[in-house]
Amino acid sequence: MSSDNADKSVLIIWFSLSGQTRKLVKAMRRGLESKGVEVRDAPLHPVTPLPFPFKSIPHTLWMMVKTLFRVRIPVHPPWREPPVGFDLVILAGPTWSYNPSGAILYFLDHFAKRVLAGKMVLPVISCRGYWRLHWFGLKRCISRLGGTPLRPWVFEHKVAEPWRTIGVFLTIAGKRPMRNRLLRRHYSRYGHSRAQTEAVEAMAERLGDTLRHGDLDPWRD
Repeated sequence: MSSDNADKSVLIIWFSLSGQTRKLVKAMRRGLESKGVEVRDAPLHPVTPLPFPFKSIPHTLWMMVKTLFRVRIPVHPPWREPPVGFDLVILAGPTWSYNPSGAILYFLDHFAKRVLAGKMVLPVISCRGYWRLHWFGLKRCISRLGGTPLRPWVFEHKVAEPWRTIGVFLTIAGKRPMRNRLLRRHYSRYGHSRAQTEAVEAMAERLGDTLRHGDLDPWRD
């Protein structure tokens, strides 16, 4: 690491369909910038915009099948020239059917190598649950591209099962489960809570301190 007073910079590459990863990224940015870390966002935008919510339950089921088989979703190039000189890369996105989203997978296939090679990479995962296969596959991919994966930050929707699965599925399908008298007793909200965004902001503050004054090696997976 360079001297304590040297400027530090972080690149956050992220994809968000329903806005939950975007919420986490905003909190991370606040936390990092509060410690004097320069942050650059690189959101991924699908070539064909994806609707949220999806049009119907059959459409949602079809998307689940495609994501289970890791079908890629083409995205626009996130930059004209690959950015360089960052001290850390954060790769943030949701879990789709046990996998990274199709947008993240496409990014890794087509745009990631020149940015991740030689860098420490912090995965941030937004999920209903069942994120471990997502992480194992992402870890292998980051390593194959020449990056060093750090332990992931994982944020699950804070509702007990099976209501979490039912509620997330119906929300994605556009059915608004919170309007159902029975379901709303068990599924009061979709997505991440305010407490979680406050937690990720605090974690990003500690990360910023580590970047400026410490060593990220202990954060390796």
